[in-house]
Amino acid sequence: MSQFSVFVGIDVSKDHLDVHVLPEGQAWRVANDATGCAELSERLSGLTGSVLVVMEATNVFWRLAATKLASAGLSAAVVNPRQVRDFAKATGQLAKTDAIDAQMLARFAEAIKPPVRALPSEQCQVAGELLARRAQLMGMLVAEKNRLSTARAAKVRKDISATIAFLEKRLAALDEEIDQWLKSTPIDQSRVNLLKSFVGIGERTAKSLLISLPELGSLTSKQIGALAGLAPFARDSGHKRGQRHIGGGRSIVRAALYMPAIRCNAVIRALYERLIDAGKHHYVAITACMRKMLIILNAMLKSNQPWKSQQEV
Repeated sequence: MSQFSVFVGIDVSKDHLDVHVLPEGQAWRVANDATGCAELSERLSGLTGSVLVVMEATNVFWRLAATKLASAGLSAAVVNPRQVRDFAKATGQLAKTDAIDAQMLARFAEAIKPPVRALPSEQCQVAGELLARRAQLMGMLVAEKNRLSTARAAKVRKDISATIAFLEKRLAALDEEIDQWLKSTPIDQSRVNLLKSFVGIGERTAKSLLISLPELGSLTSKQIGALAGLAPFARDSGHKRGQRHIGGGRSIVRAALYMPAIRCNAVIRALYERLIDAGKHHYVAITACMRKMLIILNAMLKSNQPWKSQQEV
């Protein structure tokens, strides 16, 4: 039997929060600011029964409301918008407005009852944004380097080289800022030290993983792989066996694991080489290595045991 009796859907936009409550059917709108979120918390706290609130992870606009609701003692789950849209289509709801989306979120909460996970602290959220920004700069840098390799005109090459130099300078400055911020971010150092015992995981990578994947150590190997977007999904029908592909998940986690996956750890490197020798594509092999690393790191935190070099993979 569900522990919740009241289900609230909140459609999040930059300026407004549209709210729908089931089973009462109440609906209203508040501003997506400190005053509006305070009013929302007060009204939801006054509802009779245990309340489950569901909202979508829309850009960063959900964070203020989710933080306010959590501080008021309300259970709030932040879900992938694609899940809710697929749910709406499955129920025959094709129209889409803010009010309809809020109602569908409430129905989604009532039917699915998504798990409620603790929100990261404000400082960890800032650290997460800094790490995401670093990934964006790295993407731009890689793109510019690829363009440089194909450019032939001297003026174009000069312009691209100037952009590369600027991006490298910004990356260096951001790396220093991230290092300073991570030092002041409240993270359990014992968990950091456990992750660092895995050869190839340094201080920054360990803290980055704990910030971007706080569920590490609390989920099963399949769950943690799927959450990071490293679990291949089947595409089978009848006698047909389709290719397995990863999808969704947290790109920041994959970015943090990419280089350590084959550069430093001899055991993971051996796994990579076995897969390549078996004819697997580089990206298939590296994905398998990242998934294996993540499963091992998850097991280390769950069992509170450091890495041992003789561990088999």
